[in-house]
Formats: sequence, structure tokens, C-alpha cells
Amino acid sequence: MAIIENRDIIVVGQQPWDTPIGSNCKDIALEFSKHNRVLYINAPLDRRTKFQQADTEGVKKRVRVIKGEEDGLEEIAPNFWVFYPDVINESINWVKPTLVFRILNKINNKRFAKSVKKAIQRLDFRNFILFNDSDMFRSYHLKELLKPATSIYYSRDNLIATPYWGKHGKSIEPDLIRKSDLCVANSVYLANYCKKYNPNSFSVGQGCDLSTFKNDDSVVVPESLTAIPKPILGYVGALLSIRLDENILIHLAEQKPDWNLVLVGPEDEDFKASRLHQLKNVHFLGPQKPETLPAYIKGFDVCLNPQVLNPLTIGNYPRKIDEYLAMGKPTLATKTEAMSVFEGYVYIAETKEEYVALAEKALAENSTDRENERIAFAQTHTWEKNVEEIYKATARVEK
Repeated sequence: MAIIENRDIIVVGQQPWDTPIGSNCKDIALEFSKHNRVLYINAPLDRRTKFQQADTEGVKKRVRVIKGEEDGLEEIAPNFWVFYPDVINESINWVKPTLVFRILNKINNKRFAKSVKKAIQRLDFRNFILFNDSDMFRSYHLKELLKPATSIYYSRDNLIATPYWGKHGKSIEPDLIRKSDLCVANSVYLANYCKKYNPNSFSVGQGCDLSTFKNDDSVVVPESLTAIPKPILGYVGALLSIRLDENILIHLAEQKPDWNLVLVGPEDEDFKASRLHQLKNVHFLGPQKPETLPAYIKGFDVCLNPQVLNPLTIGNYPRKIDEYLAMGKPTLATKTEAMSVFEGYVYIAETKEEYVALAEKALAENSTDRENERIAFAQTHTWEKNVEEIYKATARVEK
């Protein structure tokens, strides 16, 4: 087993520790802390957020830290500290992609780094690794300002495909990838993207916590689902037109009127207006609590991930697939480069017509042996294994 131990690791990124939803960055940091000291840095408060979200506890806490009324450094577990910077950064994304933005961004970085150095000194962090979870603006200059032994850029989403990140990120992210000591990515697609700018770029896979996704008697299918005749083809997750291809779902429903499609999750405006709502064999069960999702998946005969192909989705690692497979379910998904790791365990379609044919095949050839193979495969995608791959990549560069 590859492992880095007894090191100091600083983690910066986009996901604040006190945000209740989980993230890759949080799980990776926790895994790091099993063998190393970890300092998890929350992003500094920006001026726009300070005013727009002034009544939220998160902003109030950061203001108290800035005023010196509360300590921004908290030990939350053995070997694991969270730091709330005692500075406010300027909100500058509205500035056009010019030298002016670069200058203002460097000022923000210097403020941020000055605050982080206080935590580094208090904890006496030395020879540390800087792990940057796609924080391409606020942390752009941290390699020069903090002088880590090794700097790692982590890519887990094609962020520059979105308007907010793309405005400045199309030029800034490649520069940051170039000057990092190495880049690690959770999909082959993103690793290849990073490799354009840095030869030390590696695909390290994706970790998942699959402890609640088990197909046993402790999981009870909800009545709202048992009332729907089988076979049931189902999807669990946010119903967003930027990520899902509703035409695939419409085609499935129309070609197979005796099948039922079940969609579990919140809808965006496009999905609310979709013709899917007019089809009798399509059932929208709405958003559900995360802990109940395995119960819905258990009631599906085939699980779906009908991604629309665009720059935002094409490189994403679909954690949803691991959750489906962990419950042994036949799974049908759109072909992308990131899906290559699932070949042999997932039915992969390129067209809406293939979705129908492969769904028929999935229903026909399912068996207990196949279910067990899927479960065993999903269980190889752990956070421990994910971080082990990060350690391997880091060791190659630090030799």
C-alpha cells in the first residue's frame, strides 16, 4: 500500500468545512488526517457575501473571527484543524479578463496568504504539501506566497465550462496547472486536460462512501414506489437540463409504454416544463432526503444516468454510478470518457435508440452473480484507495 505519513498537509478549496453538504475535498482531507497533520483552510469571506448573506451563521462567525472576537483556528479531530481566515477579500469576478483582474486577484491572494501563515506558524507546519481543490482564483499565488514543499492541483469538475469560472478561469486555470508540481484528477478526461499543461498529471479515480447503499432487508422500498408496476427504470439526483438529456427519457417512455420511468429529485424550470410530465408512465417523486435514496434505488429494475453531452458533463466522474452498482443494480448510462472505468459493469449507450436496446438486455440478463460482481466492483472505489492513488502520484514527483 502506498502511503504518505507524518507530513503536514494544507488543504484549500471551494467547499467550506461548515457547509453541511459533503464534498470530495472534505473526504480526501479526512483520509489524509489518518496518517498526517491536516490544516483545512476555509475560503476567505468576500465583501459581496458579507453583505448579501449577513444574517447567516457562517458569515456571522467569519465576521467574529475578523474582529478578533473568536479564534479562527479549531481542532475538530486528532491531527485535523479547520481555519477561518481573518480577512475579507474583494469581490472581483465582475472585472473583465484584463491585467487589472490579475493585479486585484494578487492583492486578494496576498491577504489570504498572510492570514494562512498565522495558522501555519501556530501549528508549526513544516515541509508541507499544499493540496488545492480547484480554487483557481483565491489560491492562484499560494505556491509562491506559502512556499510549500509540494503543490498539488486537484481537478474534479470541468469548472471553466460554466460562465462564472470560465470568464477568468480559461486563462488562469491552465497557468495554475502549469506551475503546480503535479495535478491529480478524478477522471481520465480531466487528467488528460491537465496533462496539456503539466506532464505530471494523473488520474486518481474517485472515492465514495457506500456504507448506506446496501441491498439487504434493512432497506425498505417506499410505498410510493411499490405502487408503480414493474419494470421500473429509475434515476436519483437533481433533474437539471444542463446535465440530463430529457430526450432519452422521452424516447424510452414512448417506445416502451409498459415500462415505468421513475425520477427522484428536485427539478429545474426546464424539467418542470418538460413533456415528460404528460406521459403516463413517467413518475416524478420529488426531492428526497439523502439517507432515503438507497430505498428508492432498491425498487428500480434498471438504474439510469442519461447525461447530456456538453463541456460541463463530459469529463465528470459520476459518483451516482457507484451508488447504483453498490446495490447490485443493472445500470445504463451515456458514453463519456469518464465512463470508461465502468466498462464491463455498466451498459453504456451512445444514442437514445441504444438506450432502449440496452435496457431490454439489462432486464433480460440480470442475475445474482452479476449483482454480486457489481457490488464487489463498487466497493473498490473507496476514499482510502483514492487517497492512496494521490500518494502514489505525489511520491513520483517528490523523488
